[in-house]
Amino acid sequence: MSKFKELKRECYEANMQLPTLDLVVYTFGNVSAVDRAQEAFAIKPSGVPYSDLKPEDMVVLDFDNHVLEGKMRPSSDTKTHAFLYKEWSEIGGIAHTHATYSVAWAQSQMDIPIFGTTHADHLTSDIPCAPPMADELIAHDYEHMTGQQIIDCFSSKKISYRQVEMVLIGNHGPFTWGDNAAKAVYNSKVLEELAKMALLTLQINPNAPRLKETLINKHFQRKHGKDAYYGQN
Repeated sequence: MSKFKELKRECYEANMQLPTLDLVVYTFGNVSAVDRAQEAFAIKPSGVPYSDLKPEDMVVLDFDNHVLEGKMRPSSDTKTHAFLYKEWSEIGGIAHTHATYSVAWAQSQMDIPIFGTTHADHLTSDIPCAPPMADELIAHDYEHMTGQQIIDCFSSKKISYRQVEMVLIGNHGPFTWGDNAAKAVYNSKVLEELAKMALLTLQINPNAPRLKETLINKHFQRKHGKDAYYGQN
C-alpha cells in the first residue's frame, strides 16, 4: 500500500471540487495537498480531464520537484507549488484556477478593492495583484519564478500570507492557499465571488468608495477575532 494514499485522496477530492464549483473548464487549474511530516506534496497530473481522474493518478513530489510516486507528468504549475511550500511553512494546500472574474482582474493588473462586508468577512485588505513577470525571469525558470513573484508581492506590500490567503498574478490568474487543500479551494471560490462583486460594483458606480474601517474590522473580527461569535461553538 502506498504511504501517500491519504495524501493523494485529499488532493484528488480537492481537485474534483474545481469543476463542481465552476472554477475551471476542460483541463484548466490544479490543486495540491502537502504532507509536512513526509516533506511531500501531491498534485494533479498535467492535462488530464477531471472526469478521467482517479485518486491514484495524483503525482507525489518532494519540495525540490523530484517525483516520489506517480506515473504521469505533474501539473505544469508544480514548481510554483513547491516553491510556496518551501517558503511558507504553514500552508497545507494550494489551488490555481483560471476562473473568469479572477482572471479578468489579473489581466487588468489591478488589486481587487475591499468594497463590502462579504469581502471583510474573509480579509481586511484589498486582494493583491502581483505585477507581470519581467522578461528575464520568464526566460529563466517561469514556474519557479511565479512562486517568487508571489513572495515578492507580499513582501513589497507588507502582507502576511496567513492573513491573506489569495493573490492574483498580473496577466495570468489566481493562486490561493490554506491550512489544507479543501481550504485552498474554498478560498478560490471566495476570490471568484469577490472578483465578480467588485466588477459589478464598479459598473454600477465607477466611483464606489471602499468599505470604511469600522465595518471592515467588525465583520472580520466577528468571524475571526478572539471574541468571534459567527457560527456554532
